Amino acid sequence: MTPRTILIAAAGMTTVATRGLAQTSEGYGHMMWGGGYGLGGALMMLVFWGLIIALIVFVVRWLTVNDRTSARRDGSLAILRERFAKGEIDEEEFERRKRALGSD
Repeated sequence: MTPRTILIAAAGMTTVATRGLAQTSEGYGHMMWGGGYGLGGALMMLVFWGLIIALIVFVVRWLTVNDRTSARRDGSLAILRERFAKGEIDEEEFERRKRALGSD
């Protein structure tokens, strides 16, 4: 078989398959797929919902990472204040470590 023969056969099978899915009467077509466009519509629906779910996952992860970072910083500052209150470190050391933590 030549490439041209294979191409013609593939085009013929595509045409037969498309006509088989499409219904020529009025209405929504075979199984309400809109005359053979249902496969593309179904794929686009999957892509759309996949993007929506990925966006939700991204936002939730971003929010939880930011919450953990701020909680960790607050916890470190609380420990630093506790050590200063107990007298384990002096005021100069307290201020230096507080600046290092990024808390003013």
